[in-house]
Amino acid sequence: MTDTAEPSIHQPRPGNDRGYAFAVYTLYALGFFTIITAVVGLIIAHVKATTASGAWLSHFQFQIRTFWIGLVYFVVGFALLYFYIGFLVVLWWTIWTLVRIVKGAILLHDRSPIANPSSWLFG
Repeated sequence: MTDTAEPSIHQPRPGNDRGYAFAVYTLYALGFFTIITAVVGLIIAHVKATTASGAWLSHFQFQIRTFWIGLVYFVVGFALLYFYIGFLVVLWWTIWTLVRIVKGAILLHDRSPIANPSSWLFG
């Protein structure tokens, strides 16, 4: 006698990629206050990008690029603070990051993919 109520170990379990993507956007926003949350968000995005598909995959790709490109902007800006132009670069990084977080969260809420997740601007 077999009990069909128990799921098989080989059956895929429904995921919550949308929830994970929202968590990453939230962690990135908190990253302005505690850097470690942005790193945790990056790890989640990398792990979930391997199994996600469709619209959710575009969000994880967008989030991964947001972290790495943002890190480049921030390091360059911080290095240029001595020459006073770094302030403008760090200001650009702040605005750029906030726009990407808000835009991504809005598209996620609407269940829409990121149009160009590999963009250096706003996707």
